[in-house]
Amino acid sequence: MLDLVRLGPADDSTAVTASQLRDVIDRLIACGQQKPGDPNILIVCDAGYDVTRLAWVLSDLPVEVAGRIRADRVLRLPAPPQEHHPYGGRPPKHGGEFDLKNPATWPDSTVTTINETTSYGKAETRAWDRLHPRLTHRAAWLDHEGTLPIVEGTLIRLKVEYLPGNRDAPPMWLWWSGTGADPQDVDRIWQAYLRRFDLEHTFRLFKQTLGWTRPKLRDPRAVDRWTWIMIAAHIPLRLARPLASDLRRPWELPAPPERLTPARVRQGFRNLRPTSALPAAAPKPARPGPGRPRGSKNHSRATRYDVGKTVKRETSPGGKSDRAVVDGHDVEAFLATGPKARHRRAAHRGVGTPGSALLSSRWRRLAVRRKRDLRAASPARPAKIVAAVSGWPHFTSDSAAEIR
Repeated sequence: MLDLVRLGPADDSTAVTASQLRDVIDRLIACGQQKPGDPNILIVCDAGYDVTRLAWVLSDLPVEVAGRIRADRVLRLPAPPQEHHPYGGRPPKHGGEFDLKNPATWPDSTVTTINETTSYGKAETRAWDRLHPRLTHRAAWLDHEGTLPIVEGTLIRLKVEYLPGNRDAPPMWLWWSGTGADPQDVDRIWQAYLRRFDLEHTFRLFKQTLGWTRPKLRDPRAVDRWTWIMIAAHIPLRLARPLASDLRRPWELPAPPERLTPARVRQGFRNLRPTSALPAAAPKPARPGPGRPRGSKNHSRATRYDVGKTVKRETSPGGKSDRAVVDGHDVEAFLATGPKARHRRAAHRGVGTPGSALLSSRWRRLAVRRKRDLRAASPARPAKIVAAVSGWPHFTSDSAAEIR
């Protein structure tokens, strides 16, 4: 464990992760652990992270990003070479589609490897070079200025015979920010991703052995302090591995000293106390406080904090905050707002969409009816009426008077 950051209600997980990784890598470079000419640092992440954006944000650092992607993604092949056309035109930026669910869209793989494993049987991998997603100005790329970048990488498909316990193993897709991979690079990437599961055992150690989730804390700052105490307690268990003796239980298999887990080191950690320095004094025995008398009620309730994110970020241009309240008199402005404004304007003009004549007459009747109702509702002054984007609410003169 190197760092810990709590995500706030308005924080973007990808942006916070990129900032956290940048700080860690800068510290590694400053202390001399990463020098010019050394192999790049490999960052492995799960499917919950935007691996392509992380690779683009951290492109100025000596790192490589590899992560798992969903099995329903659609990537793009490299753009074909530009050919002269007598009519001109813009050269293509993207190639054909690579649908992970449709093998008919897969070209021949550039690298294929087959390995025998002890836990998964035969592992077969196929890799395709220079595949990239087609980015749009949405979500994390909403505030990007200028032309969206093309983040190319290597797509890897891993298929094993079985999982532990003779379970069925669906294929797994990985995306690596490097290009021009050879068979050694492909094997290194998928084997490094399998080592990522060691982190799950670390979380289990924190919860079941060290008591990470045992205290019932209410203040987020107290939870942060308790988590840092867990990290501080985990570090000596890693450092004391060569010094601890293997005090295993009867059902546990023997392990060499360099393969002892932190939980096994903790079992023999008390034997290191006589031979190690003691920076702190011995604890003094004490009794717990009397607490609240039995049968009395707690009249001062503790503060409760909201769980989860309470701030919604815009994921597309013209989000909900831009079209929540509009002027009811301006029907054209209402038509121009919302994600389907282009479709509505084309339908209102009667062109561009199937069944446009029917849609055009329907929108025209609704617009005329709305103008008539608003004119009858407010003879003296205009009324501001909240209009839902999803439909056309019908307001009568009584309802408009109540709103005023």
